[in-house]
Amino acid sequence: MTEKIKMFGGTPSPYTQKMLSVFRYRHIPYTVYFGDIARKIAKLGIEPPKPILLPTILLKDANDELVATTDSTPIIRRLENEYPNRKIIPEDPALAFINYLLEDFGDEWVTKYMFHYRWYFEEDADVAGTILPLVEMGINTPDALHAKYKEFFANRQIERLWVVGSNDETAELIDLSYKRFLQLMEAHLSISPFLLGDKPSSSDFSFFGQLSQLVKFDPTPRKLAYKYSSRTVAWVDIMEDLNGHDSENTSWTALEESPDTLKNLLEEVGKMYVPALLANADALKEGAEVWEVEIDGAIWKQKTFNYQGKCLAWIKEEFNALNKDDNLRVKEYLHGTGCEILLGE
Repeated sequence: MTEKIKMFGGTPSPYTQKMLSVFRYRHIPYTVYFGDIARKIAKLGIEPPKPILLPTILLKDANDELVATTDSTPIIRRLENEYPNRKIIPEDPALAFINYLLEDFGDEWVTKYMFHYRWYFEEDADVAGTILPLVEMGINTPDALHAKYKEFFANRQIERLWVVGSNDETAELIDLSYKRFLQLMEAHLSISPFLLGDKPSSSDFSFFGQLSQLVKFDPTPRKLAYKYSSRTVAWVDIMEDLNGHDSENTSWTALEESPDTLKNLLEEVGKMYVPALLANADALKEGAEVWEVEIDGAIWKQKTFNYQGKCLAWIKEEFNALNKDDNLRVKEYLHGTGCEILLGE
Protein backbone atom coordinates (compact mmCIF):
# COMPACT_ATOMS: atom_id res chain seq x y z
CA MET A 1 0.00 0.00 0.00
CA THR A 2 1.77 3.11 -1.22
CA GLU A 3 -1.06 5.66 -1.23
CA LYS A 4 -0.27 8.45 1.22
CA ILE A 5 -2.59 8.71 4.20
CA LYS A 6 -3.78 12.24 4.96
CA MET A 7 -3.37 13.35 8.57
CA PHE A 8 -4.68 16.61 10.03
CA GLY A 9 -3.25 17.78 13.33
CA GLY A 10 -1.19 20.24 15.29
CA THR A 11 2.41 20.23 16.49
CA PRO A 12 1.43 21.03 20.12
CA SER A 13 -0.98 18.07 20.10
CA PRO A 14 0.42 15.02 21.95
CA TYR A 15 -1.77 12.64 19.98
CA THR A 16 -0.64 14.14 16.67
CA GLN A 17 2.96 13.64 17.74
CA LYS A 18 2.14 10.08 18.81
CA MET A 19 0.75 9.20 15.38
CA LEU A 20 3.43 11.03 13.40
CA SER A 21 6.07 9.01 15.25
CA VAL A 22 4.12 5.79 14.58
CA PHE A 23 3.92 6.56 10.85
CA ARG A 24 7.64 7.34 10.67
CA TYR A 25 8.65 4.17 12.47
CA ARG A 26 6.27 1.96 10.49
CA HIS A 27 7.28 3.49 7.13
CA ILE A 28 3.66 4.33 6.33
CA PRO A 29 3.49 7.04 3.64
CA TYR A 30 1.60 10.11 4.84
CA THR A 31 0.91 13.76 4.24
CA VAL A 32 0.25 15.96 7.24
CA TYR A 33 -1.75 19.19 7.32
CA PHE A 34 -1.51 21.57 10.26
CA GLY A 35 -4.12 24.12 11.26
CA ASP A 36 -7.75 24.94 10.43
CA ILE A 37 -8.59 21.25 10.28
CA ALA A 38 -12.35 21.48 9.76
CA ARG A 39 -11.98 23.76 6.72
CA LYS A 40 -9.24 21.67 5.13
CA ILE A 41 -11.16 18.42 5.55
CA ALA A 42 -14.39 20.00 4.30
CA LYS A 43 -12.57 21.27 1.18
CA LEU A 44 -11.95 17.63 0.30
CA GLY A 45 -15.69 17.00 0.39
CA ILE A 46 -15.43 14.95 3.60
CA GLU A 47 -17.50 15.48 6.74
CA PRO A 48 -15.22 16.65 9.60
CA PRO A 49 -15.51 14.72 12.87
CA LYS A 50 -17.64 16.12 15.69
CA PRO A 51 -15.99 17.20 17.85
CA ILE A 52 -12.76 17.97 15.99
CA LEU A 53 -10.02 15.88 17.58
CA LEU A 54 -6.29 15.85 16.88
CA PRO A 55 -5.14 14.15 14.88
CA THR A 56 -7.89 13.40 12.37
CA ILE A 57 -6.84 10.78 9.82
CA LEU A 58 -8.62 9.96 6.57
CA LEU A 59 -9.17 6.22 6.26
CA LYS A 60 -11.42 4.24 3.94
CA ASP A 61 -14.64 2.67 5.17
CA ALA A 62 -16.30 -0.57 4.01
CA ASN A 63 -17.53 1.24 0.88
CA ASP A 64 -13.99 2.39 0.00
CA GLU A 65 -14.93 5.97 0.87
CA LEU A 66 -12.59 8.20 2.86
CA VAL A 67 -13.86 8.98 6.35
CA ALA A 68 -12.44 11.38 8.94
CA THR A 69 -11.27 9.05 11.70
CA THR A 70 -10.08 9.87 15.22
CA ASP A 71 -8.86 8.03 18.35
CA SER A 72 -5.27 6.87 18.06
CA THR A 73 -5.55 3.50 19.82
CA PRO A 74 -8.03 1.82 17.44
CA ILE A 75 -6.35 3.51 14.46
CA ILE A 76 -3.03 1.93 15.45
CA ARG A 77 -4.66 -1.51 15.60
CA ARG A 78 -6.31 -1.04 12.23
CA LEU A 79 -2.95 -0.10 10.72
CA GLU A 80 -1.45 -3.28 12.24
CA ASN A 81 -3.79 -5.25 9.98
CA GLU A 82 -3.33 -3.14 6.87
CA TYR A 83 0.46 -2.68 7.00
CA PRO A 84 2.35 -5.92 7.73
CA ASN A 85 5.84 -4.57 8.40
CA ARG A 86 7.42 -3.06 11.53
CA LYS A 87 4.44 -3.78 13.78
CA ILE A 88 4.12 -2.19 17.22
CA ILE A 89 1.74 -4.62 18.95
CA PRO A 90 3.57 -7.60 20.54
CA GLU A 91 2.76 -11.03 19.16
CA ASP A 92 2.38 -12.49 22.65
CA PRO A 93 -1.24 -11.76 23.66
CA ALA A 94 -0.37 -11.41 27.36
CA LEU A 95 2.38 -8.90 26.62
CA ALA A 96 0.05 -7.16 24.17
CA PHE A 97 -2.44 -6.67 27.01
CA ILE A 98 0.23 -5.09 29.23
CA ASN A 99 1.10 -2.89 26.27
CA TYR A 100 -2.58 -1.92 25.89
CA LEU A 101 -2.83 -1.02 29.58
CA LEU A 102 0.30 1.12 29.41
CA GLU A 103 -0.86 2.81 26.21
CA ASP A 104 -4.17 3.69 27.86
CA PHE A 105 -2.32 5.04 30.90
CA GLY A 106 -0.22 7.24 28.61
CA ASP A 107 -3.19 8.51 26.64
CA GLU A 108 -5.51 9.04 29.61
CA TRP A 109 -3.36 9.70 32.69
CA VAL A 110 -0.02 11.07 31.46
CA THR A 111 -2.14 13.52 29.46
CA LYS A 112 -3.35 14.87 32.80
CA TYR A 113 0.22 16.00 33.47
CA MET A 114 0.39 17.64 30.06
CA PHE A 115 -2.94 19.46 30.20
CA HIS A 116 -2.50 20.46 33.84
CA TYR A 117 0.91 22.04 33.43
CA ARG A 118 -0.01 23.72 30.16
CA TRP A 119 -3.10 25.53 31.43
CA TYR A 120 -2.92 25.61 35.25
CA PHE A 121 0.20 27.78 35.50
CA GLU A 122 0.28 31.36 34.21
CA GLU A 123 3.67 31.13 32.46
CA ASP A 124 2.78 27.92 30.66
CA ALA A 125 -0.69 29.16 29.68
CA ASP A 126 0.85 32.32 28.24
CA VAL A 127 3.29 30.28 26.12
CA ALA A 128 0.60 27.89 24.90
CA GLY A 129 -1.88 30.70 24.32
CA THR A 130 0.70 32.47 22.16
CA ILE A 131 1.85 29.50 20.08
CA LEU A 132 -1.33 27.49 19.55
CA PRO A 133 -3.20 30.15 17.51
CA LEU A 134 -0.20 30.45 15.18
CA VAL A 135 -0.29 26.69 14.56
CA GLU A 136 -4.07 26.61 14.18
CA MET A 137 -4.68 29.84 12.24
CA GLY A 138 -1.35 30.23 10.43
CA ILE A 139 2.12 31.58 11.13
CA ASN A 140 1.28 34.76 9.18
CA THR A 141 -1.81 35.63 11.28
CA PRO A 142 -1.87 39.45 11.73
CA ASP A 143 -0.89 40.69 15.21
CA ALA A 144 -4.30 42.11 16.12
CA LEU A 145 -6.08 38.90 15.12
CA HIS A 146 -3.43 36.81 16.86
CA ALA A 147 -4.00 38.68 20.13
CA LYS A 148 -7.73 38.00 19.90
CA TYR A 149 -7.20 34.30 19.17
CA LYS A 150 -4.66 34.03 21.99
CA GLU A 151 -7.24 35.14 24.52
CA PHE A 152 -9.88 32.85 23.01
CA PHE A 153 -7.64 29.75 22.93
CA ALA A 154 -6.35 30.24 26.47
CA ASN A 155 -9.78 30.87 27.98
CA ARG A 156 -11.29 27.88 26.18
CA GLN A 157 -8.61 25.47 27.34
CA ILE A 158 -8.40 26.77 30.91
CA GLU A 159 -12.16 26.28 31.19
CA ARG A 160 -11.65 22.66 30.13
CA LEU A 161 -9.19 21.78 32.89
CA TRP A 162 -12.04 19.87 34.53
CA VAL A 163 -11.88 17.29 31.74
CA VAL A 164 -8.59 15.92 33.09
CA GLY A 165 -9.46 16.65 36.71
CA SER A 166 -7.02 19.52 37.15
CA ASN A 167 -8.06 21.89 39.92
CA ASP A 168 -6.76 23.37 43.16
CA GLU A 169 -7.54 20.18 45.08
CA THR A 170 -5.79 17.82 42.64
CA ALA A 171 -2.84 20.00 41.58
CA GLU A 172 -0.44 18.57 44.15
CA LEU A 173 -1.42 14.97 43.34
CA ILE A 174 -0.76 15.57 39.64
CA ASP A 175 2.58 17.19 40.38
CA LEU A 176 3.73 14.38 42.66
CA SER A 177 2.63 11.72 40.17
CA TYR A 178 4.50 13.42 37.33
CA LYS A 179 7.70 13.62 39.37
CA ARG A 180 7.40 9.93 40.33
CA PHE A 181 6.68 9.04 36.72
CA LEU A 182 9.86 10.78 35.59
CA GLN A 183 11.90 8.96 38.21
CA LEU A 184 10.34 5.63 37.23
CA MET A 185 11.15 6.32 33.57
CA GLU A 186 14.71 7.24 34.54
CA ALA A 187 15.16 3.90 36.28
CA HIS A 188 13.56 1.88 33.48
CA LEU A 189 15.44 3.59 30.67
CA SER A 190 18.70 2.90 32.47
CA ILE A 191 18.27 -0.80 31.58
CA SER A 192 15.85 -0.85 28.62
CA PRO A 193 15.71 1.45 25.57
CA PHE A 194 11.93 1.05 25.26
CA LEU A 195 9.10 0.07 27.59
CA LEU A 196 8.91 -3.58 26.54
CA GLY A 197 12.42 -4.30 25.36
CA ASP A 198 14.70 -3.42 22.47
CA LYS A 199 11.96 -2.33 20.06
CA PRO A 200 9.11 0.18 20.49
CA SER A 201 5.50 -0.80 21.08
CA SER A 202 2.37 1.33 20.88
CA SER A 203 2.73 2.19 24.58
CA ASP A 204 6.09 3.83 23.83
CA PHE A 205 4.43 6.04 21.24
CA SER A 206 1.65 6.87 23.69
CA PHE A 207 4.15 7.98 26.36
CA PHE A 208 6.16 9.84 23.73
CA GLY A 209 3.17 11.84 22.52
CA GLN A 210 2.53 13.32 25.94
CA LEU A 211 6.21 13.71 26.80
CA SER A 212 6.86 15.51 23.52
CA GLN A 213 4.92 18.37 25.07
CA LEU A 214 6.00 17.96 28.69
CA VAL A 215 9.69 17.84 27.76
CA LYS A 216 9.86 20.08 24.69
CA PHE A 217 7.01 22.60 24.78
CA ASP A 218 5.68 23.57 28.22
CA PRO A 219 8.11 25.45 30.51
CA THR A 220 7.22 24.06 33.95
CA PRO A 221 7.22 20.31 33.17
CA ARG A 222 10.27 20.77 30.96
CA LYS A 223 12.26 22.07 33.93
CA LEU A 224 11.08 19.14 36.02
CA ALA A 225 12.02 16.65 33.30
CA TYR A 226 15.57 17.98 33.16
CA LYS A 227 15.76 17.84 36.95
CA TYR A 228 14.37 14.34 37.47
CA SER A 229 15.13 12.34 34.32
CA SER A 230 17.79 13.22 31.79
CA ARG A 231 17.23 9.80 30.19
CA THR A 232 13.60 10.67 29.48
CA VAL A 233 14.67 13.92 27.85
CA ALA A 234 17.08 12.00 25.59
CA TRP A 235 14.48 9.26 24.94
CA VAL A 236 11.94 11.80 23.68
CA ASP A 237 14.46 13.01 21.09
CA ILE A 238 15.08 9.41 19.98
CA MET A 239 11.38 8.52 19.84
CA GLU A 240 10.49 11.44 17.58
CA ASP A 241 11.84 9.73 14.48
CA LEU A 242 12.50 5.98 14.58
CA ASN A 243 12.37 5.67 10.81
CA GLY A 244 15.83 4.09 10.81
CA HIS A 245 15.36 1.78 13.81
CA ASP A 246 16.44 -1.81 13.07
CA SER A 247 13.20 -3.66 13.71
CA GLU A 248 14.46 -6.97 12.31
CA ASN A 249 17.24 -7.48 14.85
CA THR A 250 15.50 -6.16 17.94
CA SER A 251 12.74 -7.75 19.99
CA TRP A 252 10.32 -7.38 22.87
CA THR A 253 11.27 -8.90 26.19
CA ALA A 254 9.20 -11.89 27.30
CA LEU A 255 6.61 -10.87 29.88
CA GLU A 256 7.99 -13.12 32.60
CA GLU A 257 11.51 -11.79 31.97
CA SER A 258 10.53 -8.11 32.12
CA PRO A 259 12.60 -6.03 34.54
CA ASP A 260 11.23 -4.89 37.88
CA THR A 261 11.32 -1.32 36.58
CA LEU A 262 8.41 -2.11 34.24
CA LYS A 263 6.34 -3.45 37.12
CA ASN A 264 7.22 -0.30 39.07
CA LEU A 265 5.68 1.77 36.28
CA LEU A 266 2.58 -0.41 36.45
CA GLU A 267 2.39 0.27 40.19
CA GLU A 268 1.99 3.96 39.35
CA VAL A 269 -0.85 2.97 37.01
CA GLY A 270 -2.45 1.03 39.87
CA LYS A 271 -1.88 3.79 42.41
CA MET A 272 -3.21 6.74 40.40
CA TYR A 273 -5.13 5.74 37.28
CA VAL A 274 -7.01 2.64 38.42
CA PRO A 275 -8.89 4.29 41.34
CA ALA A 276 -9.90 7.17 39.06
CA LEU A 277 -11.17 4.78 36.36
CA LEU A 278 -13.26 2.81 38.85
CA ALA A 279 -14.67 5.86 40.62
CA ASN A 280 -15.63 7.45 37.30
CA ALA A 281 -17.32 4.21 36.21
CA ASP A 282 -19.35 4.12 39.44
CA ALA A 283 -20.39 7.74 38.90
CA LEU A 284 -21.55 6.93 35.36
CA LYS A 285 -23.69 4.07 36.67
CA GLU A 286 -25.24 6.31 39.31
CA GLY A 287 -25.73 9.24 36.96
CA ALA A 288 -23.57 11.48 39.17
CA GLU A 289 -22.11 14.60 37.57
CA VAL A 290 -19.13 14.74 39.95
CA TRP A 291 -17.19 12.08 41.81
CA GLU A 292 -14.39 11.96 44.33
CA VAL A 293 -12.11 9.21 45.55
CA GLU A 294 -9.04 8.86 47.74
CA ILE A 295 -5.90 8.52 45.64
CA ASP A 296 -2.47 8.22 47.23
CA GLY A 297 -3.75 9.52 50.56
CA ALA A 298 -5.51 12.59 49.15
CA ILE A 299 -8.91 13.37 47.66
CA TRP A 300 -9.25 13.45 43.88
CA LYS A 301 -12.40 15.22 42.69
CA GLN A 302 -13.56 15.84 39.15
CA LYS A 303 -16.54 15.82 36.82
CA THR A 304 -17.70 12.48 35.41
CA PHE A 305 -16.29 11.78 31.96
CA ASN A 306 -18.03 9.37 29.56
CA TYR A 307 -14.91 8.54 27.56
CA GLN A 308 -13.11 7.26 30.66
CA GLY A 309 -15.98 4.80 31.11
CA LYS A 310 -15.33 3.52 27.60
CA CYS A 311 -11.61 3.18 28.38
CA LEU A 312 -12.38 0.91 31.33
CA ALA A 313 -14.77 -1.19 29.22
CA TRP A 314 -12.14 -1.56 26.48
CA ILE A 315 -9.47 -2.65 28.96
CA LYS A 316 -11.81 -5.35 30.25
CA GLU A 317 -12.66 -6.41 26.69
CA GLU A 318 -8.96 -6.80 25.89
CA PHE A 319 -8.42 -8.89 29.00
CA ASN A 320 -11.51 -11.06 28.48
CA ALA A 321 -10.40 -11.81 24.91
CA LEU A 322 -7.31 -13.62 26.25
CA ASN A 323 -7.33 -17.40 26.48
CA LYS A 324 -7.21 -19.08 29.88
CA ASP A 325 -3.42 -19.44 30.01
CA ASP A 326 -2.70 -15.84 28.96
CA ASN A 327 -5.42 -14.62 31.31
CA LEU A 328 -3.59 -16.31 34.19
CA ARG A 329 -0.18 -15.01 33.06
CA VAL A 330 -1.47 -11.42 33.08
CA LYS A 331 -3.06 -11.82 36.51
CA GLU A 332 0.13 -13.28 37.95
CA TYR A 333 2.26 -10.55 36.44
CA LEU A 334 0.03 -7.69 37.62
CA HIS A 335 -0.44 -9.12 41.13
CA GLY A 336 0.51 -6.49 43.68
CA THR A 337 0.56 -3.56 41.23
CA GLY A 338 -3.00 -2.42 41.93
CA CYS A 339 -3.87 -2.96 38.25
CA GLU A 340 -5.26 -6.43 38.95
CA ILE A 341 -8.36 -4.77 40.47
CA LEU A 342 -9.43 -3.85 36.92
CA LEU A 343 -9.57 -7.49 35.89
CA GLY A 344 -12.16 -8.78 38.34
CA GLU A 345 -12.51 -12.40 39.24
